[in-house]
Amino acid sequence: MHDLALYRKYRPKSFKEVLGQDHIVKVLESSVKTNKVSHAYLFVGSRGTGKTSVARIFATSIGVSTNDLYEIDAASNRGIEDIKELRDGARVLPFDSKYKVYIIDEVHMLSKDAWGALLKTLEEPPKHVIFILATTEFHKVPDTIISRCQVFTFKKASDAICKKMLLDVAEKEGFELDAGSAELLAILADGSFRDGLGELQKVLNFSKSKKIEREDIEKITGAPKTTLVNDYISAIADKNLEKGIGTVRKASEANLDMKLYFKLIIQKFRLAVILRYAPKLKEEMAGDLSEGDLDFLNDLVKKDKEGMLRSGALGILLETYQSMDNAFITELPLELALVKILGQDKETS
Repeated sequence: MHDLALYRKYRPKSFKEVLGQDHIVKVLESSVKTNKVSHAYLFVGSRGTGKTSVARIFATSIGVSTNDLYEIDAASNRGIEDIKELRDGARVLPFDSKYKVYIIDEVHMLSKDAWGALLKTLEEPPKHVIFILATTEFHKVPDTIISRCQVFTFKKASDAICKKMLLDVAEKEGFELDAGSAELLAILADGSFRDGLGELQKVLNFSKSKKIEREDIEKITGAPKTTLVNDYISAIADKNLEKGIGTVRKASEANLDMKLYFKLIIQKFRLAVILRYAPKLKEEMAGDLSEGDLDFLNDLVKKDKEGMLRSGALGILLETYQSMDNAFITELPLELALVKILGQDKETS
């Protein structure tokens, strides 16, 4: 359907369009205005947070043309000969700009010898050269390199910012996306703008309607169904351990990503707790939930006479979520959380 990938089509082209990285944008804009540009930068952050896009925008803002902008993927150009070639090229004056800019992506992939060759260039860089190194694995970058760079740490995209971006892009593409669906896509993105747009593209490409329903997203992306999330939370409210464990088993049999499933449970449980303690926020929450989800949570809170939907249970869910990566039986943390919340982990006398 789309000739151009959404993440490329909607890649920011100016500092104003960069989302969620104000702490970096302000400093870089200021350095451009005051003409205090460093010879080396290190951009650190998880995938899809805008490191390469900001590097390109920064290069453009200091007047670097495409003839003097070089992008290198260190994953495929990691040897000492590659860096020596870069170093020789850096000595040559720019074609038609004041500076030459070298963007080296995935820089942590460089070999030990390549790091040594790059260090020599960073120690005595030509005045017309600026290096922008980007990495997702800061701990693999030698201290000698870090000490010679201005380091900027990119934040993961918050669900709120990612959700707004997805709603805006869907509208521009001529589709209607409700708040609950956008929220699910934002959670699937896991802090990556690029991944969020990738998931949205899959949905738009395969949707048979201009109005995107949450069920469409669940089917196309393989995300856990709303009913499985709701049934787990209902099991807690009803103090029904068998129902809860049965629901977890269904999720496992459906071959779902159990960590994502648990994350969706925590997110919705949190909203139930907010409704219990701060019911006046119901109208504000309407913008974050589908009408069906809001009705479900409202009814659940009203029926919860035992007071199971409280912060204590949410704390147990959060604590148990942290152990997901270490569980060799992926459904076990969800089952243990149920047992603990429902108070059935106490020894009987």
